[in-house]
Order: sequence, then structure tokens, then C-alpha cells
Amino acid sequence: MVQWLRSLVFVIQMYVAMAVLGIVFLPWALVSRRGARSACLNFCRWVRWTASWMVGLRTEVRGTPPAGEVLIAAKHQSFLDIILIFGAVPAGKFIMKRELMYAPVIGQYALRIGCVPVDRGKRGQAIRKMSEDVARGAAEPGQLIIYAQGTRVAPGVKAPYKVGTSALYQQMGALGQPCVPAGTNVGLFWPRRGILRKPGTAVVEFLPEIPPGLDKKTFLLRLESEIEASSDALMAEAGFRPDAR
Repeated sequence: MVQWLRSLVFVIQMYVAMAVLGIVFLPWALVSRRGARSACLNFCRWVRWTASWMVGLRTEVRGTPPAGEVLIAAKHQSFLDIILIFGAVPAGKFIMKRELMYAPVIGQYALRIGCVPVDRGKRGQAIRKMSEDVARGAAEPGQLIIYAQGTRVAPGVKAPYKVGTSALYQQMGALGQPCVPAGTNVGLFWPRRGILRKPGTAVVEFLPEIPPGLDKKTFLLRLESEIEASSDALMAEAGFRPDAR
């Protein structure tokens, strides 16, 4: 009960901080992407700092965060991996659900930093639209981040890797841009839903890049293998055993 109450206070202050930073940085964000990015980075730092002493949740980024023009294909377990990945790279921009455009603060700032909203619908139409939107946003340099399974997946749960990731890999590979996989264990401590935040060390791990040039099937199999191996190892390190859930 004590940890749940601490978590509740943490969650409340986190969203208050989001609103405050959104208002304070708004004038700068309206005239400059740098202002919007600075607001988001400060929010990421604030969440990591307050999580460490309010709920005992430490955070760690392993591997080498990419700094050039790359596709980052990551495991998605909760809002925390968004915070860790964005805070680790110099110019991150996400493939995001179009509905998030209308979320207060998050939607407006996401568009300002160059995130690409996509519709959920028929697979072929959605992939074509996503590719077109990415091409239009290519003039804004940065690291394009996509969640390879298309949604948050709880620890120990299996979900397919989406073909949209392989389509983007080939699209960006044609420009010589590699893909950097990323695994995580954050869902053990910060769940997809609910208030409780558990103490421990939440990790995002950037893996060696996958060079361009692979066919879609080979790429997707390699990507899944590397991300799942990393995530499983990080979760095992934290004491997670799928058969003990």
C-alpha cells in the first residue's frame, strides 16, 4: 500500500510537470523545434530523477545511442521506454498513433519535434501512408523511432513483429541508413497500465546496428531475434521468470 501511494504521488507530479513544462516552453517551441525538443528532454530528465527517489526506480541506458540518421526499432513495454530512448538520442522522432495528436501537451509537442502520426487500418494502406509521411519528414534530420511490434507488450507476452518496420528499413536503407535495435525490461517496473511503480533498475539497451541491404523477411527475423534476446536477458537479470507469473 505504501509503494502504491508513493507511486500515485509520483504519477500525479509527473503529469503536473508535463503541463508546467509544456506551458513554460510553449513560446520557444512555437518558433523553434529546438525549443520543443528542449522541453521534452527536460521532462525526460525530470521523470528519471523523480522516479529514482520517489519510488526507488532507477534507470539505465546501455549500449551506444545512435547519433546519425538511423532507424531505431525498439521493444515497447510502457511509457518509460519512450522517455529513456528519446532522452538518450540527440534528435529522436517517433512513429506514433494518429490519435496521440489530440492528447494535451504530448500531441502538440510530438508534432513539433517531427514525430510521424500514422493511421491504423488496412495493412497495405497504412504502410504506404507511413512511408509517404516519413519521406515528407526526411528533411528534418534525426533518429526515426518505431516500435517493431506496433504496441506495448507486457513482459513474457509474445506478439508478432510488424512488416511496417521492414518496409521502413528498406526505405531508409536505400539512403544508406542502418537500423539500430533496442531491447528493454521497463515493463517489469512501470506497467502498461495502472499506478504502481516498482523499485529496481529499468534498462533500455541499444544493440549493434543492422546494416542496410537485407531482404524484408531476413531483416525481420534478425530484428526479432536480437530484440527478444536482449529483452529476455535484461528481464532475467532483474529476476523475471515467465513461468512464475
